[in-house]
Amino acid sequence: MKISIVQPDLDWEDKGANMEKLDGLIEPLYGSTDIVVLPEMFSTGFTMNTDVAEEHYGTTFSWMKKHATAGDFGICGSYIVGEKGKFYNRFVFVSPGPDLYYDKRHLFSIGDEDKTYTKGNSRLVFSFREFRIAAFVCYDLRFPVWSRNRDEYDLAIYVSSWPSARIEVWNTLLKARAIENQCYVAGSNRVGTDGNGVAHSGMSQVINPRGEKIRSAESCSDCVVSAEISIEELKNFRSKFNTLKDADDFSVY
Repeated sequence: MKISIVQPDLDWEDKGANMEKLDGLIEPLYGSTDIVVLPEMFSTGFTMNTDVAEEHYGTTFSWMKKHATAGDFGICGSYIVGEKGKFYNRFVFVSPGPDLYYDKRHLFSIGDEDKTYTKGNSRLVFSFREFRIAAFVCYDLRFPVWSRNRDEYDLAIYVSSWPSARIEVWNTLLKARAIENQCYVAGSNRVGTDGNGVAHSGMSQVINPRGEKIRSAESCSDCVVSAEISIEELKNFRSKFNTLKDADDFSVY
């Protein structure tokens, strides 16, 4: 499977500008990749302004569906959804088949995200082509129990808006999640400075179950980074060095 991470410099709360920029990065991937991964709140930037929220099947969903159909791939990222008076930081996976979603579980209370959005209560693990995939959003990365793999998934995707000030935490935890869960990890991040003056330096990457970077994006630049991942290699690695079978038996989900 080929996975492509799109790393953009987002325009603050400007869906039209962001979609136009992303069009130019995504369209060259048509017919040449299996999954396209966008950052957290890719259409607006990481904002607490719910005036830019939309219905689940609104403008952003339609834009994702257009690309998924034309490119014959799955595309995912998070955007702000309003439903019945509540707001969600929602990961959405769109493909030529059924769409799937996950509401961010761990809301970034340090930035008052928990005062604006409603947290999700269930994980999303789904199959796409030959891989079983688990979906997470940004701050979820800091909580290993929520990410814990009981041989349920082969690839973990973290869509993020991770600040430059804590980029080494990002690099370290992505590797840790891959090693402890014996899975591939794809982490998407944005670049540029947002409307609150918070700088982001990218470092989007794909990591193998040994904790080794397969591909990593340059920091501070708009780009796409693509990597091939192999379910056969993963199964072979797990069969020879299976730590998942020795994991403690507890769960929070």
